[in-house]
Amino acid sequence: MSHTVYYIFFVSVCVCPVQTKSKKTLAKPGVKNVVLVEGVRTPFLLSGTTGLLHKTSLPKDAVDYIIYGTVIQEVKTSNVAREASLGAGFSDKIPSHTVTMACISSNVAMTTGVGLITSGQCDTIVAGGVEFMSDVPIRHSRKMRKTMLALNRAKTLGQRLSLIGSIRMAHLTPELPAVAEFSTAETMGHSADRLAAAFGVTRLEQDEFALRSHTLAKQAQDAGLLSDVISFKVPGRDMVAKDNGIRPSSMEQLAKLKPAFIKPHGTVTAANSSFLTDGASAVLIMSEEKALAMGYKPKAYLRDFVFVSQDPKDQLLLGPTYGTPKVLARAGLTMDDIDVFEFHEAFAGQIMANLKALDSDWFAQTYMGRKAKVGAPAMEKFNLWGGSLSLGHPFGATGCRLVTTVAHRLQKEGGQYGLVAACAAGGQGHAMVIEAYPQ
Repeated sequence: MSHTVYYIFFVSVCVCPVQTKSKKTLAKPGVKNVVLVEGVRTPFLLSGTTGLLHKTSLPKDAVDYIIYGTVIQEVKTSNVAREASLGAGFSDKIPSHTVTMACISSNVAMTTGVGLITSGQCDTIVAGGVEFMSDVPIRHSRKMRKTMLALNRAKTLGQRLSLIGSIRMAHLTPELPAVAEFSTAETMGHSADRLAAAFGVTRLEQDEFALRSHTLAKQAQDAGLLSDVISFKVPGRDMVAKDNGIRPSSMEQLAKLKPAFIKPHGTVTAANSSFLTDGASAVLIMSEEKALAMGYKPKAYLRDFVFVSQDPKDQLLLGPTYGTPKVLARAGLTMDDIDVFEFHEAFAGQIMANLKALDSDWFAQTYMGRKAKVGAPAMEKFNLWGGSLSLGHPFGATGCRLVTTVAHRLQKEGGQYGLVAACAAGGQGHAMVIEAYPQ
């Protein structure tokens, strides 16, 4: 895979002031404030259409540490954070490491950076994520790999000829990256279909939510609200300037699609699922003191966060349901205090199931050990600039997009608190509270 896929870039942008609501701050005595200075991303692209190129405007010697998330790793660039930093021209003295936690990999990158800053180890962190689904690594079959290794060890011509003669057509069948959960052998789409059925989410509800996502994303794109997207020229290809998976349709068109996973009676289709996506994202996070000393105007504070984990069989995609109450409790907030919600949209059915679970006293009491529900987010605050269903979902990059979008929406809408939540393979999840920086 070309290193051009991974170059990192950051821009400092001045945003017109917006008066935020007057609420208590979530600053903690004796704990460093961590701020989001800027977040950028490449256009998110339907897998197979275009590659990626990044460039940087941040001083190369100003960064203390670089952390990147990715899911389907290329063997030659297993520590993509290091290769990206070197390829982008950062000093070879800057440590870099790569993390992976399925669809919340860049969330882990960011929170790892937060930990390094609050512990006093670093002041300036580049965190991000990348996924290149157009060129995933494909392996030989296990039998073929075993034969090739044996050939490498063979000492005589006779041994080599014998091994070559043992190769059968079945040996040549390649192994694609796994799309099923290792622990359950079930695909995520199949699990989403079962989850939707368990919570009584209808096909109509899923198609309506998918249409909402694409419609809002198109409106945001046309209005220039997706300012984290920066254009770039792919070598030998055209300039890429915007996400290319946003495709508003109609309920009539969506209704024509057949179930994609559970056939013929399933409700999850290609249109109400997120699509395979190429993309990369990056954020510059710093201690507040360092950001101000360097002349940056921060966008937001990164406040409390949690990671959660639950049953990967029947609750694979309920990370937001488990994470949201926990992070609100840590921050001392309620759902009503949150002005902006950005949830990862893996599937429309997954989103609708989480909204129903959050609004269920029975689920809270039976599965979460809570006395009562926290309630579902108000839809007038929820994913108003589209989401993963429409913008795309490069596995390792979505977390940074969610956080940057919250920061930008808080500025645009004049809110003070935002909440990010996401599910991930393995039955895991993440939630974070973000506070607007005073304008």
